[in-house]
Amino acid sequence: MLTDSHCHLASHKFPPEEVQALLERAEQAGVTRIVSLATSLDDIEANLAIAADHPQVHVCIGIHPCDVHHAPEDVMDHLRPHLADSRVCAVGETGLDYYHPAPEGWSEEAFRQLQRKLLEAHFVMAKEAGLNVVIHTRDRNGDASFQDALVIYRRHASSVRAVFHCFISTEENARAVIDLGGLVSFGGVATFKNAPEVLAVTSSLNPGEFMLETDSPYLAPHPHRGQRNEPAHTRIVAEKIAQARHHSLESLARETNRAAFGFFRGIE
Repeated sequence: MLTDSHCHLASHKFPPEEVQALLERAEQAGVTRIVSLATSLDDIEANLAIAADHPQVHVCIGIHPCDVHHAPEDVMDHLRPHLADSRVCAVGETGLDYYHPAPEGWSEEAFRQLQRKLLEAHFVMAKEAGLNVVIHTRDRNGDASFQDALVIYRRHASSVRAVFHCFISTEENARAVIDLGGLVSFGGVATFKNAPEVLAVTSSLNPGEFMLETDSPYLAPHPHRGQRNEPAHTRIVAEKIAQARHHSLESLARETNRAAFGFFRGIE
């Protein structure tokens, strides 16, 4: 019984009429709990509707860093009413993305500053609701977005936990998150032949310090790299990491489920 801790079932790459089949394939692969994340105000209702029809699906709500320029100034007031919904299990996807260029009409620094402002606001909102936060970071080079997000997380770590999803950084950076009480999460990149260092980090962590994910429809694992990803592929990621850690798949499932159950509200 595996948990896909991060996917986007309301993505335009998943036609609504296909969601039932996606979830059936996931169940056949042993993926029985799925966390689907909103990335803007526009896809919250679609995510909640999927969760209403499928009890194995839980939802996070937030504004993706690449979408912050589309959000109204009172965006947090639009998010807050959803936090009491039992289908909502955490806040996110939020974070810092220094990989994509600033949109037209924005300087790079102004766009990044807005991302940092909204990441801080997500933490404040999560604290008010007693929820945890799902963080995205991505850089063209180096790890500036990770380090900036860590600084913000550190200010709130006494009251809110964070998971740095799709983690592809170093063991040192993973330990910095975990030492604050947070988690990291691994997806398809851990199976890529050109990313052995990510798989090595999965082997260095203790049980309960990380979760599994797909980030589907993106980042499909080997041998499906370049194709559309889906929650069923959590199993491929799990099998690769279990092999690297010299653990059984069942043992890894228990460890990562325990981490997910402790992080997300209402998942058990």
